[in-house]
Order: sequence, then C-alpha cells, then structure tokens
Amino acid sequence: MVDPRPHIATERLTALYGNVPAVKDVTIAFKPNTVSALIGPSGCGKSTFLRSLNRMHELTEGGWITGQVLLDNHDVYSARVNPTELRRRVGMVFQKAAPFPTMSIAENVSAGPRLTGLVRKRDIPDLVQRCLRQAALWDEVKDRLDQPATALSGGQQQRLCIARTLANQPEVLLLDEPCSALDPISTQKIEELLLEIKKDYTIILVTHNLQQAARASDFTAFFDAGRLVEFGETRRLFTTPVEERTEAYITGRFG
Repeated sequence: MVDPRPHIATERLTALYGNVPAVKDVTIAFKPNTVSALIGPSGCGKSTFLRSLNRMHELTEGGWITGQVLLDNHDVYSARVNPTELRRRVGMVFQKAAPFPTMSIAENVSAGPRLTGLVRKRDIPDLVQRCLRQAALWDEVKDRLDQPATALSGGQQQRLCIARTLANQPEVLLLDEPCSALDPISTQKIEELLLEIKKDYTIILVTHNLQQAARASDFTAFFDAGRLVEFGETRRLFTTPVEERTEAYITGRFG
C-alpha cells in the first residue's frame, strides 16, 4: 500500500543561475514508492528542478535557491544538513552513463560503500550481487565481474550506474533522462526496472519521451517556462488534463 504522506516535497522553490530563475515558485509533493515523471519542452527547468532536490544545483556556477526542499519534512538546505549525506539519501543517475572507467564492474558497484564504510568488507560481494540483481544486470555480468565496466554496452552501463547508486542505500532515486541515448530494448529494460524497484524507493524521472512517462510513471508533472503547470496521476493527466497548455503539449501542438 502506498504511504499517502509525501516523502520529498518542495515549497515555493525557485532555482536560479545568478539572477536568472530557471525554476519558479514550485510547490509539489512526491509520495513514497511511486514513480513520478517530469515532462515539458527543452529548457523548461525540469533538470534544474531535479538537481535542486539533492543540492546538486548549488554545485553549478551561480546556482542557488529560494524556498524549501523537504525530505521527510526536514529542510535539506538547512545548515545542519551534510550535502554529501543528503546525496547518498537522494541518489541521482544522469543522462549519460558514466561508470568509473578504471574500475571493474564489481568495483563500480561497491565504490561508494567502500569509501564511506557503509557496509563491512566481508559483506561487499553480497552487496554487489544484490544491487546488480535489483538493476536487472546480474545474469548478464555475473561471470565477468572483474572486467572493466567500459566493456559493457550503453544500456548495461546505465543499469550499472543505477546499481552503483542503489549500493549507497538511497531513499529517493532521481533519474535525468536515463534512456535518452539508449536503444528501445535497453529502454524497455530500464522502464521495467523502475516499475520493479519502486516498492523500495521514491523515484523521480525527467523524460522528453511522453510514451515513456505514460508507461513508467504513476504521477506526471508538466513544466513550462520554469513553472509547474499541472501535476497529477499519469493516466488522468494524459487523458483529461485540466490545463489547456498541458493538453497542447501532450497532443503535440507545441514543444
């Protein structure tokens, strides 16, 4: 049963680059154990919004925010919050798969926990297997864990990056167009993976692919010009959108 309380939320979030706002006054709440898709035209603020949720936006030159991002009702931008620990709890997978090139498949998965001491050394093999299974990659790589991660296909590398993120035991998983460079079969595997692992995580997915949003998400948020136009259950938003601008976008009249 889905917990009705929001797991991660924003209150009047505005994200800026210098004096230029990319995200404007967004209030939204994401429920646990769901997949929420963020859709909208290029440059509408989706990725900036996503990066604001785990304070990666502030790593960009000139990046800062007003408003609040709340994780379990605690402000993640509080001075008491350790950004590194926050980014463990709110993990992120980027558009381009980026495995560590000098590490093996197994080392890629275990790199974070080994560095932070999150698990005991003797437990690392079990961790590697569990996370690769979660990422639907174990059966494809179990006989070559010592091989370089760069030997994998693009789709496998992206699933490896998901496994690497899961190894840090996050609560929230952010994905910024993870399938944009992948073939249809690899895309399908990742979509199936999201539907499987949402029972353990809150997942927020940026995608330009409306079909992907319709297939893989429980909720969809439509952004335009930095503002949240509409947010609701995916089936409802795609069939009976409330806002005229949402309907224009999903029917292809602009964007």
